[in-house]
Amino acid sequence: MRVRALAFALLLSLPALAFAQEWEEYTSLQDGFRLNFPGQPKVSDITWTSQLNYVLPGRVYSAEKNGEKYSLTVVDYSSITQQGIERAKSCPPGNANCRGNAPEALGAGYARHDERGAIVFATFKLLQRDAKLNYMTYEWQDLVEGHIVQLTNADRSRTFAWIGMRAHKLYILEGTVPEGRPEPGLFQQSMQWVDKNGNGVRYQSIYSNSFHGMGLYPEPAIVGGGGGGGDATGQIGR
Repeated sequence: MRVRALAFALLLSLPALAFAQEWEEYTSLQDGFRLNFPGQPKVSDITWTSQLNYVLPGRVYSAEKNGEKYSLTVVDYSSITQQGIERAKSCPPGNANCRGNAPEALGAGYARHDERGAIVFATFKLLQRDAKLNYMTYEWQDLVEGHIVQLTNADRSRTFAWIGMRAHKLYILEGTVPEGRPEPGLFQQSMQWVDKNGNGVRYQSIYSNSFHGMGLYPEPAIVGGGGGGGDATGQIGR
């Protein structure tokens, strides 16, 4: 009787085991994250035009399975300060948006201002799609602050997204599933942060790129560690 019960329990667990095997934990030391994908993601290089028309490098990590689409877009804003300095050198007289003597909070060429607005700008771009906004709020992933956006697209598919920023990098997670499928919220909830050696980074309080990443305050302490998570410039592996 006991053998029969164990066999029955094993049969019940097979679908869950098969589902778990379909998903893989992927780590990027270059972009400082760990995330579950349905298989090995494809990695593509991109360029991203910021709100003030700075052109920045980035990568898209993407995977598809059974009509479901999952992606993480990472945009590196670490070069924007130098781009702002170069832009200011040729700033037309009277153009306040690219002046070199802007206050520190704005930065040369308003580059620091542009970086601080990166989460809002990326959220705005999502809202420009042919889709109905179902939900939007402030939310953090693994203690890094950002926005959650939920959309119903024109084809009735649903997109769950999280937009955040850490160490001068913008992260846009998107999970899209056909109509009637379970919501893809678990994808974004699997997001974790790692250092240049692949060790997990879990802050003890909320991390804000505008304050911690841009050097106004030291990074929050890390769980299990002493002191902040990095130096005052918020650099990880750069």
